[in-house]
Amino acid sequence: MSKHIMFHGRECPHCRAMMPLVDRLIAEGFAIEKLEVWHDEKNADLMRSYRPVIAAKCGGQLRVPTFLNPETSDAVCGEIPYEKLKEWASS
Repeated sequence: MSKHIMFHGRECPHCRAMMPLVDRLIAEGFAIEKLEVWHDEKNADLMRSYRPVIAAKCGGQLRVPTFLNPETSDAVCGEIPYEKLKEWASS
């Protein structure tokens, strides 16, 4: 199973809303690394390094929460239903 990344902001209400869904997927065995980007410049730089992939899938911009599969260059953004998040994590 490939490693996935959730880019999030600590104070972001949309990110907080998605955390229980991400934690549920992790409990089900999905490998998702949660990286905070608003207060961690190293994580923000990593997110910016994926700008072409993320922006193409997220309305032309970088925003949080963003879910990225670096191996397949697939990303989804924002608050999404659990089923869609699980489908993404399964890719």
